[in-house]
Formats: sequence, C-alpha cells, structure tokens
Amino acid sequence: MKRIALSTLSLALLGAAGAAHAQSSVTLYGLIDESIQYVHNANRANDNLWQMYAGNIQGDRFGLKGTEDLGGGLKAIFQLENGFDVNSGKLGQGSRLFGRQAYVGLTHDAYGTLTLGRQYDPLVDMVQPLTADNYFGSTFTTPGDVDNNDNSSRTNNAVKYVSPVFSGFQFEGLYALGGVAGATGSGQTWSGAATYGFGPFSVAAGYIRMDNGSTLASRGITPATPAGVWGSGATSDGTLDSQINGGYSSAKSISITSAAGQYVTGPFTFNIRYSFAQYKPDGFSAFHEQEKFHVAGAFAGYQVTPAMLVGLGYTYTHGAGDTSANYHQVSLGGDYSLSKRTDIYLLGAYQHASGTQRVNATTTQEAGASIGSYGNNAGDKSQEIVSLGIRHKF
Repeated sequence: MKRIALSTLSLALLGAAGAAHAQSSVTLYGLIDESIQYVHNANRANDNLWQMYAGNIQGDRFGLKGTEDLGGGLKAIFQLENGFDVNSGKLGQGSRLFGRQAYVGLTHDAYGTLTLGRQYDPLVDMVQPLTADNYFGSTFTTPGDVDNNDNSSRTNNAVKYVSPVFSGFQFEGLYALGGVAGATGSGQTWSGAATYGFGPFSVAAGYIRMDNGSTLASRGITPATPAGVWGSGATSDGTLDSQINGGYSSAKSISITSAAGQYVTGPFTFNIRYSFAQYKPDGFSAFHEQEKFHVAGAFAGYQVTPAMLVGLGYTYTHGAGDTSANYHQVSLGGDYSLSKRTDIYLLGAYQHASGTQRVNATTTQEAGASIGSYGNNAGDKSQEIVSLGIRHKF
C-alpha cells in the first residue's frame, strides 16, 4: 500500500509539473546580417574602404524570450537579447552580455504591459517603425543618428508601460532612475510616445530626454577634469555616432521630439518624418551654446513581387546654434527573400555636407560627410557607401 501511494503521488506531481510547463514558453531566436561593403571617402584622409560589415538592416543578435501564464489573463514575461559582431565574435553595445535588451515584467490584454530593465525607448517602439529605417536600416537613417532613428541608444534601469490598443490608438511611457544617492535625477531618462492607425494610415509622435550623469555638477562641485564623456552615470547610451554630433559628448542632456506618418496602398508604402534634437550644455560642458538638429525624411517603397522590395529615401539634416551645417542624403535599397528566414540585399547612399562641425571644446572644422549611423568620417563634403549582403533569421 505504501509503495502504491508513493507511486500515485509521484505521478500526480509529474502531472502538475507538466501542466505548469504547458502554460509557459521559452524561445531561442536570433539574426545574422552580413555584407561586403565599399565606402568612398571613409576617413579624414579620404581613403576608400573595402570591408566586411555586419548589421546593415538589422544588428546581429541572439536572445531568449518567454512567458508564463499566471491566470486571469495575467502573464509574466522576460527577454534577454545579446548583440554581437559576426566578423569578430565580439560583444556589441559596449561589450554588454545582453546589451540589446534585458527585462522582466507583467502583461495583461486588458491592462497593458509593465517591464523593468534595459529597454528601447517609446520613440524607437512607436515612431521608428513608420520610417525608412524600419525597412532598410542604417543606410537610410539620420546622419550621425543624431535623433536615435537607428536605435543607437538604449536605456538602463528603465520602468516602461505600454497600453493596450484602443480602437487603433496606443501609448507608452518610460522612466529610468539615475540611482545616485543624493542626486535623484542625475543621469535619468524619461520618454513618452503614442501611435494611431486607421485604415492604410498610421501616425506616431513622441519625446525623450536623456540626462548625462554629471553628478559633480549637480552638487555644485567643480571636477578636476572636464566632465563630459557621455554615458558616465547616464541611464541612456546616447547617440554620438560620428563627427556630426561627436563634439557634444559633454552635453548635460539630449532631448528629441519626433513624429512620423505612413500610408500603405497596394504594393506601395510612403512615409514622412520630422525630428528635433537638442544637445544642451551646462557649466561643465566643453561647448557653451545649445546645438539643435532639424531632421526631415521621406521614403517610398514598392513591393515588386511578394519576395522583392525596393525603396528610395531622402534625409535632410540641419544643424544650428553652436555651429551651422546641412546634410543631404539620398539612399537606395533592394531586398529579395530567398525564403521566410533568408534574404539578400543591395544598399547604397550618397551624402553631401556643407557648413561647419564642432570637433572639441576649442575647434570647429568644415563639415564632412558621414552617412547614416556607420561612423565613417569623411574629410570631404561628400561620401558614398554600397553594401551587398545576406540576412538569416532563426
């Protein structure tokens, strides 16, 4: 009898474990995007460059994500996502193990989703999908990614809420705690965005403010050396991707307002966008007048066949305030799906720059071109880039 009772209990426990497992799921996923790339005027000496380059349309990654059904429509969720360079095997995002995303939270169909950890901000979630970057990536994005259109920045220590969809409308809010004793707001980030879809039209808009972690300045203490490498104590990574905005790494804050609209009809996709990015100094910054970037972009895509997409994009960027510069960028792209998981692509762009750029606290220079968020800093006013690549998802 005792042996039979123990066997019955064991079977019951195994059944309960099986039922719990059936209500949970964990998914391993990833993506590899690799290309052969040519850059004309790739550096300050205007040398040309042939290279292997990973992550044109999407950054290389692998990750784990999962859910657990807690009952009553409530689920626990998590996601851990690593970024890497397929050419070297090195970690991306500042050599973080899970630098792309790392969060845990709760979700409910009726009440929305609350997540905590390292995350994308609301503009990336809601505005970026209605821009050319969503289709062809870095080659079609803002020069220097001054407005984070290419997801250069992610946010640590973030609490994010995403609402359910109400008749096509959805909103999102984020706040990241600086975590500095005695200086609560030091390095904080806060952001909000909303999107609305109606028929073939979609619109979205949002705002983000990222504070640098200049805790000495917040306490009125003069540092022995200039404060100023972005990200020291900041919750957000910053968007300093090239010579276009690299001279503003000592900014006290970066704030970005962005809006986009998209129209889809048959095989055609059209979208337009505008953003306003402000790099604001304080008394400890290496520059003294606010630099402002106005960005306007347009995109047209045509689904030639179910397997083939072609696109044309134009981006105009105007820097004003501390310096004055203009950047005109034209981008072309074609993507062909070999299967549901594998595609090949050909991307190209041309950029022309004029005006002046800030190099450091004491130096400005004639504006040099720097396409998208690649960080190739030309010594000339023009630059061209071509990438032939393959992308595989798993």
